[in-house]
Amino acid sequence: MSTDSSGTDGGGRERPIVIVGASLGGAKAAQALREAGYTGSIVLIGEEHERPYERPPLSKGYLLGKTDREKIYVHPPQWYAEHDVTLRLGTRVVAVDPAAHTVTLADDGQVAYAKLLLTTGSVPRRLPVPGAEQDGVHYLRRVEDSERIREAFRADARIVVIGAGWIGLETAAAARTAGAQVTVLEAAELPLLRVLGREVAQVFADLHREHGVDLRFGVQVTELTGEGGRVTGVRLADGTTVAADAVVVGIGIAPDTALAESAGLEVDNGVKTDEHLRTSDPDIHAAGDVANAYHPLFARHLRVEHWANAVNQPQTAARAMLGEPASYDRVPYFFTDAEWTPRHPNEPVASRDKLSMEYLGYVEPDGYDRVVFRGDVKANEFIAFWLKDDRVLAGMNMNIWDVTDPIRNLIVSKRVVNADRLANPNIPLGEI
Repeated sequence: MSTDSSGTDGGGRERPIVIVGASLGGAKAAQALREAGYTGSIVLIGEEHERPYERPPLSKGYLLGKTDREKIYVHPPQWYAEHDVTLRLGTRVVAVDPAAHTVTLADDGQVAYAKLLLTTGSVPRRLPVPGAEQDGVHYLRRVEDSERIREAFRADARIVVIGAGWIGLETAAAARTAGAQVTVLEAAELPLLRVLGREVAQVFADLHREHGVDLRFGVQVTELTGEGGRVTGVRLADGTTVAADAVVVGIGIAPDTALAESAGLEVDNGVKTDEHLRTSDPDIHAAGDVANAYHPLFARHLRVEHWANAVNQPQTAARAMLGEPASYDRVPYFFTDAEWTPRHPNEPVASRDKLSMEYLGYVEPDGYDRVVFRGDVKANEFIAFWLKDDRVLAGMNMNIWDVTDPIRNLIVSKRVVNADRLANPNIPLGEI
């Protein structure tokens, strides 16, 4: 299919807006385009055979068997036809040609575009040790991954989780709730150390240990042992082996930038964009995990690997692609949920048996000079604030709700605060 500069293909048909990545971000972009009044063609292309779904439940409610499959999808099946969105699933895009304004598919077909949005997301980092390709070694990214891991989380199974990031800790909690024996192996000194810093990371370590998770820090995995092609253990650099019936690898994700690179776009820890989510090509935008976007509030590029960006960035990208003034300046946000003890649905869960957390802001490792706690850390009901020069850079509320707005206001205002007043739960946050 050929194209010209008039916005039509060689047959005189108007070129569509094409979205590559039938993910949460891709589906939200299609929705945002329609809500903004765009009436032209939209083509949403995805490699998976599932229609767009949300990924957070895969390590939370869906993994625990508490969330029905139908609830993970972004839209009901009929939504795409009702909104004249062409949904092409099981279709892999292998190249982008910015000059011709086309994307090339794995079957050698081509789709022309007027504007292109990349919501290709990210891929799990693979464990680079012998034995990592055996059966029983799991990575969590897609819905079928979650289902296979759930099957492995049987009572008394020996589960080894490699990596104490968010995915690692959430799957560890789910395994413990299922009654499995869980060992978490982490190269750093504490879980989430780069994200939370030592003070708050220690809280997470204590909480997981309290619920029977065997946390081992400062360890190096050298091999996954096996028998008959199935994993049986994890060998460490000190020569010890941790027995395993299944292994979950959660050592981070990498932005899926292959298409951007093939198109000659600027790539640096993701696809670099401006605050309008426009890439180095004015007709190509990017959103979600794959986008390393300039953030006006922080005056730097940020790539945030969390649900909120996939939900909210597509709205900005959609408006920008339509020529409207739009910039993405939301304060970074993420959340996590976990429970450790199986309970009757109507039985209340004690605060020390659950982890419901929201985090707002951005802090580089060692980019703060103090952490201020507000509330009862031992009861697992508190707010933590990261400060630099007496200004709030980020805040995290644990099992305390309806405080995200005042936390966000403290971050955005960049005003100097009194740490003693910030720590005092009797003083409303709005009065700090």
